Amino acid sequence: MSNRKEDLHKALPPEPEKPLRDDCCGGGACCPCIWDVYYDKLAKWKEAKQKLESENENQAPNNNTNEPAK
Repeated sequence: MSNRKEDLHKALPPEPEKPLRDDCCGGGACCPCIWDVYYDKLAKWKEAKQKLESENENQAPNNNTNEPAK
């Protein structure tokens, strides 16, 4: 794994743990439901991951030069 990828994984918090089936009462009266909390945390985690990956790509050296091929 490259140093940039290692840095990315160090900066990214761990992915939220998916609740077990038995963790939910199934009654629909809980506010917020553990599934609502999980999906909210997952969406925020994915957003943070995408942002870090985007920043990492922007910091990568640009090997694309305008020089003609020899």
